[in-house]
Amino acid sequence: MDIPTGVLPAIRRMKDFERALESDNETIVLLETRLSQLKSLIQYAKRENKRVLVHFDLIQGLKADEYGMEFLIREIKPDGILSTRGNVITLAKKQKLLAIQRMFLLDSLALETNLKQIDRIKPDCVEVLPGIMPAIIRKIIDETNIPIIAGGLITGRDDIDHAFDAGAVAVTTSNMELWKYTK
Repeated sequence: MDIPTGVLPAIRRMKDFERALESDNETIVLLETRLSQLKSLIQYAKRENKRVLVHFDLIQGLKADEYGMEFLIREIKPDGILSTRGNVITLAKKQKLLAIQRMFLLDSLALETNLKQIDRIKPDCVEVLPGIMPAIIRKIIDETNIPIIAGGLITGRDDIDHAFDAGAVAVTTSNMELWKYTK
């Protein structure tokens, strides 16, 4: 399982999906979608030679259990998933699917709780939100030795540069203007 690198388009709306397919980015992230649309979106993206990561928690109509994961893997066939839920990450890893733990850092307690969960579950990668905290990105890398993706509140090239300088391997953003940015 290759960990995605660079700037990763994060898709919220269909018009963004079309633009992401036209971009040079190899990997895209589907944030919010309905289960009934997901298979065709992934098939379409793969025809355009894109890797697709799906935010499992935001798929409307999919239950976060073993059967939901089995359906996703067998029928939908994404290249990886993102989730805040430890059980979903564990299920994805069992099925040899790229598993990215998403962590929202509201305060030091959230950081401590998430670090414990990462140590217990051992995801393939961690997405840190908000991604505009270089010192925290560096701290998580130092403590976990797991690749970090920075996401959330990325508004400009400086945010991307700071995340990469702190050691992040990738940055997710829904800002289409930043999709073409390379370091």
